[in-house]
Amino acid sequence: MGTEIRLGDIAVDVELKDIKNVHLSVYPPTGRVRIAAPSRMSLDTIRVFAISKLGWIKRQQAIIRSQERETPREFIDRESHYLWGRRYLLEVVERNAPPAVESDHNRLILGVRPETSEERRGEIVEDWYREQLRAAAVPLVARWEPVLGVRVNRVFVQRMKTKWGGCNPRTRNIRLNTDLAKKPRGCLEYIVVHELVHLIEPTHNARFVAIMDAHMPQWRSLRDQLNRLPVRHEEWGY
Repeated sequence: MGTEIRLGDIAVDVELKDIKNVHLSVYPPTGRVRIAAPSRMSLDTIRVFAISKLGWIKRQQAIIRSQERETPREFIDRESHYLWGRRYLLEVVERNAPPAVESDHNRLILGVRPETSEERRGEIVEDWYREQLRAAAVPLVARWEPVLGVRVNRVFVQRMKTKWGGCNPRTRNIRLNTDLAKKPRGCLEYIVVHELVHLIEPTHNARFVAIMDAHMPQWRSLRDQLNRLPVRHEEWGY
């Protein structure tokens, strides 16, 4: 069931679901607000909750609306691409061999067959970023599991349009946005820890904040750094 409530000039999409806790999210690119709430909860109760979070909602909207957007990528020579926060210039090499991507000092070398389309070049680079992220994320998860006393079932790496990561406490799976491979490694570690803590506390309540503070005191700085970095040029939705 979906409906909408308004807080002045802010529209809030409300979805009632078979869940235990209320989940509040603000989404790029416009700062659209969504609340997922337990089916038993009344709209009046949800409105009171939303009003109590109004300051946070406005701050998140301001961050999202001011965040720089990447220009669309065409996957051509001397185009800028990023890996772990460093800028690389793309070099496209046409050759009769399987496609591959390599990093070399300040270059990303994209090897493709002649006549490979822009769309296919993008898919090849996206797959390479996925491989880079998985190779970096799996050891981080293994390092933090005993620290936090949790156990992850599976780590999924995928293109995500609305957030940097996700966690399902029931299945004990976590998901990571492929684009994290473009950001500094500290940002990836922050997201990994953030999602692992959700295995202990599913919401962003005071208990969640206390756990983050205890194990990663610099998490707010890393979060702010991630929020300041450019995001993919597209209309993010949910």
